[in-house]
Amino acid sequence: MTDENATGGVTWNLAGDPSERGQDPTIQREFDTFMATRDPGRVREIVVGWWGAGYAGCSSELPVGLLSGAADRLRNVRSIHLGDIGQEESEISWIEHGDVTPLLEAFPKLEFLRIRGSSGLLLRPVRHGALRTLEFESGGLPAEVVRAVGASQFPALEDLDMWLGVEEYGGDATVADLEPILSGERLPALRSLGLQNSEIQDEIAAAVASAPVVARLETLALAMGTLTDTGAEALLSGQPLTHLRRLDLSHHFLSEAMTERIRAALPGVAVDLSDRQEAEEDDWRYVAVSE
Repeated sequence: MTDENATGGVTWNLAGDPSERGQDPTIQREFDTFMATRDPGRVREIVVGWWGAGYAGCSSELPVGLLSGAADRLRNVRSIHLGDIGQEESEISWIEHGDVTPLLEAFPKLEFLRIRGSSGLLLRPVRHGALRTLEFESGGLPAEVVRAVGASQFPALEDLDMWLGVEEYGGDATVADLEPILSGERLPALRSLGLQNSEIQDEIAAAVASAPVVARLETLALAMGTLTDTGAEALLSGQPLTHLRRLDLSHHFLSEAMTERIRAALPGVAVDLSDRQEAEEDDWRYVAVSE
């Protein structure tokens, strides 16, 4: 299925049939039919959906291989969404991936890449001169992927958003893994940073409080995680945040007194403190997206 997009090019919605829950060949057939009957040179955006069930051994390696192998014919692609798979089709933790580096290697003009799901996800350090937005939506982003982002060179990247998730679903990154990103050395154009959906949100907030990259950010998101007064106190005690246009702390475990302190400290910043949570028994806190 295709749609005309705002650029005058084509958005290609490439997906198999989720009703075929096993080894699903339909995404291969959809790809072959499109490439044989349509003009791939008009495609500006590719939205990749269902590629088959993970329990049947299906992973994103199939669509990644198909697209990267045809990159010369898909020469005008600027945006790829990999894993446009809703909860009714698969829980986010069940979406199986492989090495997604070939997309960055094969599409040097790519400006936008969003990846949903992280089971089996691999990324190798890479240099990409055109990428402006990189987003990972997951219930558990592997530390290896986080380190690869930090080791990559993205001179044009303006917006980086990572849902770090929980260790139970593969989110084993530490603050030390984030240090190359927080230094900003390989991300000279970065203006928006999201380090979200983490069970170590307090530790991340403390690291952000002194991170060099923050001084040139316009928006910062530490939302969706287990942020408490401890992490918020570290933010308020660290470097000034008054230069930000927006600070997203939604889905948090802050006291009402702390939310008032944050608002008072940042009067010119659009601060999102919505979706306040209460810790459950044994002081257990939860992220917004895990399984």
